Amino acid sequence: MLVDVARIKVKAGKGGNGIVSFRREKYIAAGGPDGGDGGKGADIIFRVDQSMSTLMDFRYKKSYNAKPGENGGPSNRTGRGAEDLVIKVPPGTIIKDINTGKAIADLTEDGEKFVVAKGGRGGRGNARFTTSTRQIPRFAEQGEDGEEREILLELKLIADVGLIGYPNVGKSTILSIMTSAKPKIADYHFTTLEPNLGVVMLDDGASFVLADIPGLIEGAHEGAGLGHQFLRHVERTRVLVHVLDVSGVEGRDPIEDFRTINSELKQFNEKLSIRRQIVAANKMDLPDAEENFIKLKDKLTAEGYEVFPICAAIDEGLKEVFYRVNELLKEIPKEEEPIVEEELVYEAKDDSWNIRREGEIFVIEGDVIKRVIRKVNFDDTESLQYFQRAMNKLGISGKLEKMGIQEGDTVQIYDIEFEYVR
Repeated sequence: MLVDVARIKVKAGKGGNGIVSFRREKYIAAGGPDGGDGGKGADIIFRVDQSMSTLMDFRYKKSYNAKPGENGGPSNRTGRGAEDLVIKVPPGTIIKDINTGKAIADLTEDGEKFVVAKGGRGGRGNARFTTSTRQIPRFAEQGEDGEEREILLELKLIADVGLIGYPNVGKSTILSIMTSAKPKIADYHFTTLEPNLGVVMLDDGASFVLADIPGLIEGAHEGAGLGHQFLRHVERTRVLVHVLDVSGVEGRDPIEDFRTINSELKQFNEKLSIRRQIVAANKMDLPDAEENFIKLKDKLTAEGYEVFPICAAIDEGLKEVFYRVNELLKEIPKEEEPIVEEELVYEAKDDSWNIRREGEIFVIEGDVIKRVIRKVNFDDTESLQYFQRAMNKLGISGKLEKMGIQEGDTVQIYDIEFEYVR
């Protein structure tokens, strides 16, 4: 079974924390600060693996978390950066950001890589905060959080040939005979709910990928049944094998079926109306099949279609169909894959903030505020001074004054509350 869409969550690794440390050596009673920086958190990277052909691996594992960077150490030792988390995907995988709905990468070449989430930067140790006026800083930075996002993986169905037709006309049987695929086969409609793939190997060494496209019905172009999902796969094939139940055993006219399916293709995508088709008239062993076949062949041959009689159940006539298909594939060049217009550009860090009042409390919010408070040790006086300077630099203190804040009023920054001091 081809699983060609997967929705997963990824979270890159958090940066390691910087530490507070001071030199303690023989004959040196009170050395200077030597707290090292934290290491970088792991990135999450998708890498194309030619040996993969489906997104089956993502069916059960929905969440991927990369490792954090190592914390800094004494003696100015920088923490080790975490090893990137590399996730393998098959060629032809499109990565979309679920929040925006936009494609951010189109991975096609073996070994091609894409960083989908960047690991957090490591926090600076206290040695990095030494100045001429601050000789013994007693605070350090926390590491930054890694990027977190929800993404959709979509595998473009890489198939040269598509089997199309109404449900229950024998497409799955044809696929199982001509390839090593093992599709579910039963005598009821919509047995196939997702495309099945297989590789056809001919006696002369030629090979190509064959897809059993789930049965189409009238109204598919409008989304009836699973119409849009099915038709999307038809677009990517170069040759279509249109399988018809020529026996009419279910009371349908094979010529009418042929017209209906092609009408659905045309209404979904005009290009599909000129896609090369070979007609496989199946179930020739059943009553009335011979008479119906003569009418069908006369009609469709006059319109330029090649019509082959087959009986898939006993593997009769299939080789003739697919040798002809292989000849057509040699004549029809592969279309270039569409280029994704949007390339991933990591957004600049959001430096916006907002202040609002909730009764007597002044609430400060914003991503830039989160980044600042992660670096602050609120139990350390020097770290609090660093925090105050950051608030002044961002213009937050001035805005609070304009909003009428008074000394002693409560300020809330996420889960931290403190009294305002001028």
